[in-house]
Amino acid sequence: MFLAGRWAAMVPPLWGCYPRAHGCTPARAHGSSPASPRLPALQGAGSCPGGARGRSAAPPQVPRSPAAPGSDTYKGWLFKWTNYLKGYQRRWFVLSNGLLSYYRTQAEMAHTCRGTINLSTAHIDTEDSCNIVLSNGGRTYHLKANSEVERQRWVTALELAKAKAIRMRNNQSDDSGDEEPASQSDKSELHGTLKTLSSKLEDLSTCNDLIAKHGAALQRSLSELENLKLPAESGEKIKAVNERATLFRITSNAMINACRDFLDLAETHSRKWQRALQYEREQRIRLEETIEQLAKQHNSLERACRGAPGTAEHLKPFVPTGSVQSSKGEASDEDEETEYFDAMEDAPAFITVTADPNEGHPEDWNLEDSVSRLGRVGGMKCKERRSERTRIPDKPNYSLNLWSIMKNCIGKELSKIPMPVNFNEPLSMLQRLTEDLEYHELLDKAVKCESSTEQMCFVAAFSVSSYSTTVHRTAKPFNPLLGETYELDRLEEFGFRSLCEQVSHHPPAAAHHVFSKRGWTLWQEITIASKFRGKYLSIMPLGAIHLEFHSSGNHYVWRKVTSTVHNIIVGKLWIDQSGEIEIVNHKSKDKCQLKFTPYSYFSRDVPRKVTGVVSDADGKAHYVMSGTWDEKMECSKIVHSSHGSTSSEGKQKTVYQTLSPKVLWKKYPLPENAENMYFFSDLALTLNEPEERVAPTDSRLRPDQRLMESGRWDEANVEKQRLEEKQRAVRRRREAEADYEGYIPLWFERKVDPVTGELICVYKGGYWEAKDKQDWSVCPDIF
Repeated sequence: MFLAGRWAAMVPPLWGCYPRAHGCTPARAHGSSPASPRLPALQGAGSCPGGARGRSAAPPQVPRSPAAPGSDTYKGWLFKWTNYLKGYQRRWFVLSNGLLSYYRTQAEMAHTCRGTINLSTAHIDTEDSCNIVLSNGGRTYHLKANSEVERQRWVTALELAKAKAIRMRNNQSDDSGDEEPASQSDKSELHGTLKTLSSKLEDLSTCNDLIAKHGAALQRSLSELENLKLPAESGEKIKAVNERATLFRITSNAMINACRDFLDLAETHSRKWQRALQYEREQRIRLEETIEQLAKQHNSLERACRGAPGTAEHLKPFVPTGSVQSSKGEASDEDEETEYFDAMEDAPAFITVTADPNEGHPEDWNLEDSVSRLGRVGGMKCKERRSERTRIPDKPNYSLNLWSIMKNCIGKELSKIPMPVNFNEPLSMLQRLTEDLEYHELLDKAVKCESSTEQMCFVAAFSVSSYSTTVHRTAKPFNPLLGETYELDRLEEFGFRSLCEQVSHHPPAAAHHVFSKRGWTLWQEITIASKFRGKYLSIMPLGAIHLEFHSSGNHYVWRKVTSTVHNIIVGKLWIDQSGEIEIVNHKSKDKCQLKFTPYSYFSRDVPRKVTGVVSDADGKAHYVMSGTWDEKMECSKIVHSSHGSTSSEGKQKTVYQTLSPKVLWKKYPLPENAENMYFFSDLALTLNEPEERVAPTDSRLRPDQRLMESGRWDEANVEKQRLEEKQRAVRRRREAEADYEGYIPLWFERKVDPVTGELICVYKGGYWEAKDKQDWSVCPDIF
């Protein structure tokens, strides 16, 4: 049900107990069915029991709920490792619906779950004859059974439950990326099913009555025949028939009794199910109304706070209002698993002081004095630049309530939320990845740097610049179809060519490769993990970004931060970036630690602030990075560092004496009328422009995306459904093949990265050669 499954996913900790609808119901205190197996008496928490002493100290036997045939339900006592002080402690474990939960006592099942682990992604291991180790991500359970036999029973039950949970998870996912929304037709179908069941039960009752009636009549007729004066041979035959009829009567009576019991039980449970279903519906409606009301109250309080007399200007969040000027949002609500500290308390770990140039510190240090005239990838006029469009059709003014769609999707993956194109922008995720190259000349400049720490400054500025396009872009890009590609060939104009391919659909993953003849190569495989949390949406890009400079061999690796979209229910949508980026040069061991500060009403810092320090392999700091992810990044050279005062948390701050800052990167202004063109930058306006000679799988050729860009949204929604259904059919045919071993990308291949040790998709070549020959015979028909 909605409350049991979706709402539980919102409550921290992430692996916390599910509500009672997930099987956390009290077991019977005494007795069990005759066929029910009993859990052997558990003894000490040290090791497997072996002697009489252990048996004498054993607690009383406790009944374990039997596992129905084909069921994954299992209950019983196990010892769980707690800590070195208390060692193993006896706990009551319940295995149900692919979840293993535990309690201190059986009585706790009614109200308090101590922890739950999801078996669909868990690893099950056995250390010795009695121990079981369950691990899932950062959580590990060390369990000890009473005996080797009992340990084997649990391992078998866990393995079966894990296999069933994996099958259920796979069945719920399909290649379309969208789940069917709960609609009025689903409710009608449920009522129809219940009505059909009731009708069948009535038919069964009628059949019972008829069998009893006709069986009695047959018995009477045979008795009358037996009393007639007939030859001896006929009498014997009639007697044999009478005996068979008697057996039929006995069997029929047994079946009638069983049917009557089933009918009574079904009628009783049918009423119970209907009451439970009605209760869950009422609770769901009440919960939706409560969430919406709380969001409106929160929004009203925010407006009242901002409008209160004497409120400092820095307390006011700059919510986008349709203008193209920069907008500032509120603090990012951290994920439920993350401990959050307000920006006012989480003070920076260092202080920057500008050095006096009269004290002998040179001001003409190596980095360029100001931001150079970076050549823009799209929209910038230059001699060899091809003519590109500078506008797209204005966004239609369609009114659609986002909350009406997303209220049923709390806790789900964003890629599985059924979303019409009304909440998209006319670009795919592959094109959004390509947008990271808008400030590619930062890397061209980094090639010329003699110092690796100086080069790190430009790489850090480039990593921050990729977020500047997201400041107003709260719409969702199209989920690429499996095998979809996108190329951006700017080898002649800007020296680079880029290729993206969707290499997985669940989870959604895209591989990206960029080669620049000006001295660098960038590659990445990004998997998007996203969760709708009710009031906000968390988007977590997973995967490393690699950048290598050809001449020096410097190899940089970093990962993206979390993006958060706020005011999903009510108010103006706005986006924030929060978290930390650690950029590592794996050749020189230089590091840059960048911190994206989440917005806070109570912070005096500039909203969207980014700070960081560039240090060498010995940990010596060389540069201080500062700025905002939506406007600019500056770099200050450190001439002296010292330890300052101790903060209230007991941490000693470092004071960096620096030269005047130099601007490394500054955001380009948005084009005119950008607010009516999805707030696209000059580059974004050109990304979906039709080009000749591209692969038939290129995002530019995707029909629903093209229809949306043209403003024909209704047709785009119909086309989107057609494409998704076509992809489902292809997936079913592919999986029906006997030798199918999973999807194999066309232009990328999976290899273990020698730097990070991760299995990633890297470019294997062949695309640009196929383009030169115009040989696209290997490309599937996905559109």
